[in-house]
Amino acid sequence: MAENENANENEQDQPKIIVDDDWKAQAKAEKEKLAEQVNGGESAPAEGETPQLPPADFNTLIGSLTTQIFMSLGGIEDPRTKRRIVDLDLAKHHIDTLAMLEQKTAGNLSDDEKKLLDEALYETRMQYVQIAQNVSVSRPAPRTEPSQG
Repeated sequence: MAENENANENEQDQPKIIVDDDWKAQAKAEKEKLAEQVNGGESAPAEGETPQLPPADFNTLIGSLTTQIFMSLGGIEDPRTKRRIVDLDLAKHHIDTLAMLEQKTAGNLSDDEKKLLDEALYETRMQYVQIAQNVSVSRPAPRTEPSQG
């Protein structure tokens, strides 16, 4: 019985990250959509072919930052390690970069560019809040010793 209690305590000490499956599917769809935009609607290059670089434009920049945010929130696996990592600080940094871009480009964007940036900020902020809440709920509260005095 003591072993069971120790096992339960060890499980409770480990942070648990819960990632919503709908969100993962959405992130995957957005990644595929971005890849399609980058490839101009063409299929991916065949094995051994060099992929073409995407155009250096506003849409590609927003798509790149958004992909980095979703990757930092565990929604996209790292292509090198095949692992999903949740790094809230890095995700917040990328979201702050998008927000800075919004401030610096205010009044200088087309309607489509403004809409793209607004949607990217909204979606990434909502996902950040959801993941941050799941991480904080899954971590046990720190133990404090009663003060002796």
